[in-house]
Amino acid sequence: MKSTRNVTRRKFIATTAAAAATSYLARPGMSYAFGVGRAVDGTNLPWQDQGVLNLTNSPYANLHSVPVRAVTIEEGFWSKRQKINVERSIPTMREQLENHGRMDNYRRLVGKSKEPQKGPVYSDSDIYKWIEASGFALQSGDIPKLHSLTASMIKEVVAVQEPSGYLNTYYIEDKVSQRMLTHSQEVGHELYNLGHMIQGGIAYYRATGDSTLMDAGAKMVDEFLLPDFGRGPDKKPIVSGHPEIEMSLIELYRTTGNKKYVELAGYILQGDARMGIERRHTIYMYSGTPFTQRTRLEGHAVRAMYACCGATDYYMETGDRTYWRMLNHLWEDLSQHQMYITGGVGARAAGEAFGEPYELPNAQGYGESCAAIGNMMWNWRMLAASGEAKHADVIERALYNGINSGMSLDGALYCYRNPLAFDPDSGETIRNPWYDTTCCPPNLERTLASLPGYFYSTSGDGVYVHLYDNSLLDWHLENGTALKIRQKTNYPWDGATEIVLTPAQPTEFTFFVRIPGWSDNAKVSVNGKSIAGAVAGQYLPIRRKWSAGDAVTLQFNMAPQILEANAQVTENYGRVAVQRGPLVYCMEQIDQGDGVALKDVALSADRAPSAKFEEKFDKELLGGVLVLRHNGAVYEETADRGSLYFSHNAPPPKSRPVQLTFIPYYAWANRVPTPMQVWTPVAKA
Repeated sequence: MKSTRNVTRRKFIATTAAAAATSYLARPGMSYAFGVGRAVDGTNLPWQDQGVLNLTNSPYANLHSVPVRAVTIEEGFWSKRQKINVERSIPTMREQLENHGRMDNYRRLVGKSKEPQKGPVYSDSDIYKWIEASGFALQSGDIPKLHSLTASMIKEVVAVQEPSGYLNTYYIEDKVSQRMLTHSQEVGHELYNLGHMIQGGIAYYRATGDSTLMDAGAKMVDEFLLPDFGRGPDKKPIVSGHPEIEMSLIELYRTTGNKKYVELAGYILQGDARMGIERRHTIYMYSGTPFTQRTRLEGHAVRAMYACCGATDYYMETGDRTYWRMLNHLWEDLSQHQMYITGGVGARAAGEAFGEPYELPNAQGYGESCAAIGNMMWNWRMLAASGEAKHADVIERALYNGINSGMSLDGALYCYRNPLAFDPDSGETIRNPWYDTTCCPPNLERTLASLPGYFYSTSGDGVYVHLYDNSLLDWHLENGTALKIRQKTNYPWDGATEIVLTPAQPTEFTFFVRIPGWSDNAKVSVNGKSIAGAVAGQYLPIRRKWSAGDAVTLQFNMAPQILEANAQVTENYGRVAVQRGPLVYCMEQIDQGDGVALKDVALSADRAPSAKFEEKFDKELLGGVLVLRHNGAVYEETADRGSLYFSHNAPPPKSRPVQLTFIPYYAWANRVPTPMQVWTPVAKA
């Protein structure tokens, strides 16, 4: 069989698979339902108070999540996305799932559909990610129709669970004998589907208190997996195949208090030599060998990111320093060798994989939406474990660029891959309403629905602010003091943000303000008095006795920046990219002058480029964007230089000045098909 590094996941599947935090005080009056959600120390954690990650009792987490429902994103940049996500993306994706037979896969098993099984082996996960998106949306407020539809879907899902606890719509009938065989575990996604079922169930539970789907996932672990699979001579070995089960098991532990789930996750992360899997497959799967023996990011990018998520979760529960050292080593590999300027990861279409260090092609770059989301998820965990702002910087970079680009502005079309250059003459349609491997659309939907939960964290010292947009936090300090924080800003178009803090009574604590890594000369003041110490890429700790109405004013440097790539990124040698604030910009040919082709343009850049940009906010363009214009040149191809190879002494091409127009990368491919590029050649002096 050909190496899995040389095929996409879709082809691969088709061909091979036909110290606990004691200061926490729960809000009074909260009821606790269904007997789950018990903390490690035995105290009840109300389901309403659990965040994207429930880190309240994770002994090696420095920061703790706040619930999605505690943050209201108000009218501004992200509110548009959230509104479209709830009103269009989530509903239309449900219709797509229905139209493509994903729910009929369940109905046919109880005699309610005569349709055959449809979709790849991982089709069940599409349903579970949709449920998770719905769950996060419902955490922000009840949406009766969505609530009802999701409850009905969950009822149909759990109806097919077997007495053994097994729940999967692919490995049934004539495929029962293939369940959890070595080859099935490598390519069959049984544990991947289970992991998403658990995560979907947890999100819905934290929205409604209904643990039905979460309980079904726990039953499959308790009654199907644990009795017969795991460590020991009397049990069969496990490999995750596509990492996902690891982080879901640990989140299930955080919700139920059952330590067996952490132990099982640790066993899976360690790998089991009894599986006898070839090394090339363990590279592609990013599982099957000890995580702590990894030396670089390689193989399938989404698998690697999800494995890193699970390993970070495992560290936050166990404190295993071997994991922490490896996680930091891999993060350096990511940030220094493997990450696109957009926060996307995964250079190769073959295997949807990481390439060699500095292998970051533009037009051929893969940058799967799920991989960028995995990057954000991993850095959210690294941020919680370390409290270091560099992880929040990566979250922001991926969110505003490589993730936000994955969904069209109208919320109905999706990018599976997110290249940094594109030509529609290739014949590829970059945005589509559906993919048979439709992992990315519901993944984008669950990410946007959970976004309020990423704005803030708490610690024993105070509150951290990670992201900026018009919003209201209504929560409490870890000593129980009620606290409201309101942001007023026009971010990311403007660098000014006012943050008003309102504790229930005057209270001393530290407010940690993130200074983005892209902003030098940031200015910070409290009640009009300047605060020193703001450093790009770090949190500025402001400790004082805060009273109602105290205002923190931030001013970030939003001057456009012209950036170069490391010379070892050979495809970008002699090229530059444009970034303003957190937004990476690109050019689309439709915005340039008549007769100007992107392949012929160059940017006029010098050592003081910011003054050369013209900025204009166009509320009618692409939902309202700040457009950048800069002087450049368009070159005319000559006969002497038109051959594939030509003399170095050929006459230089003629050029004429032109004004180049840039739009935010996230907004590309939302009009007519047209060439796009992020990295632009620098005009010769």
